[in-house]
Amino acid sequence: MGESGSWVPPGWKLWSLPGRVRYFVLGVDLLALGVLALAARAAPTPGQWVTAGWLAAAALPHLHASHLIERRRRDRSGTPYVDLCSVWIFAGAIVLPLVLELALVAVLYAHRWVLVNRFDPIRPPHRTVFTAATLALAAAAAVAVLRSSGVHEHLTGGARPGWADLAAVVAAAAVQWAVNTGLIGTVIAWTVTVEHPRRLLGSASDNLLEVSQLALGVFVALALLWWPPAALLMMIPTFALHQCVQLDQLKVAARTDQRTGLLNAIAWHEQAEHALERTRGRIGVLMIDLDWFKRINDTHGHPVGDDVLAEVATVLTRAVRRGDTVGRYGGEEFAVLLPDVDEAEVRAIAERIRVRIRALRITTPAGEPVTLSATIGAALHPAVPGAGLDEMIRAADDALYAGKKAGRDRVAVAGW
Repeated sequence: MGESGSWVPPGWKLWSLPGRVRYFVLGVDLLALGVLALAARAAPTPGQWVTAGWLAAAALPHLHASHLIERRRRDRSGTPYVDLCSVWIFAGAIVLPLVLELALVAVLYAHRWVLVNRFDPIRPPHRTVFTAATLALAAAAAVAVLRSSGVHEHLTGGARPGWADLAAVVAAAAVQWAVNTGLIGTVIAWTVTVEHPRRLLGSASDNLLEVSQLALGVFVALALLWWPPAALLMMIPTFALHQCVQLDQLKVAARTDQRTGLLNAIAWHEQAEHALERTRGRIGVLMIDLDWFKRINDTHGHPVGDDVLAEVATVLTRAVRRGDTVGRYGGEEFAVLLPDVDEAEVRAIAERIRVRIRALRITTPAGEPVTLSATIGAALHPAVPGAGLDEMIRAADDALYAGKKAGRDRVAVAGW
């Protein structure tokens, strides 16, 4: 997004957002400030200040230490920043009055801004403020559930929790997740084209991570209520969860082509080998090469070429069946493994891919159209002698080059 005027401070890109998004962001920020003002009318007790101090004493060192993990991980993978703030925020929702809970959110995100976001050129200040505001409103909603159900008074009064308390805590966690996801999802829906609405809710792994944070937050809250120094020990499992996130994301990054989001050549080959071992039926391999791709790079520049690769990757993932394995094999070449297919299906899928690539309408930043086509070579096991994956790839490659010689923009199948 570009700046909307010369008066806009460097990095402050709020005013360049689309109108309804800008008003929505400002509305959420103002609503959070209003909730804080209302909550501030009730002064916390000295004991509540002490509890908040214990919670901050556990949260801030964890977030500071996790910054070192995130800096190494992002340098390698370029994936979004992960801080696991929800552990501490949900614990605060259970044990703190609302004003201290909102103050905790403000402190955590002020810490994050000083440590991380002020050095991040793609995250202007309004995004940090909006994220903090959404979490503040989500936490306020969770507090409302806990207060209305009587759980807060029950637990802070020293009573032993029962099943009704557990149900209320689960409901509060669900409300916190729903409010935060709904607010963030609205902005995403209004600013980014999303293929499936379900993606606005985050991936399964993202939601599992959030649920894990909320569960840890419950145990942090119980420690704060019954044995506050034990809350400091909860930094250890939270830190361990963060390490697991790092390992998982690095593993995904190592298998993923950064330009297209598809499997890279090594990962595709490994996954295709496993699929070949498990499948008893016939298997097809497609090798897809974009025609005259070097000409696109030379004429329009490599950024446009990268956009073309990303668009083609989207076409491939939509054109294949569930269970097919798609990867970028290198340069402008892609590979697809098709388990349990016959000859007609191989040709039909390959032709569908070719037609959809041909139908792509891509324009450069200058508004110039980019003409695109692809040649596809296909091979089918066991029609190809030799049976192994490498032999099938070789046969599909031979068919691909035969299709190139025959005039490009066509499907050629080995042995047909």
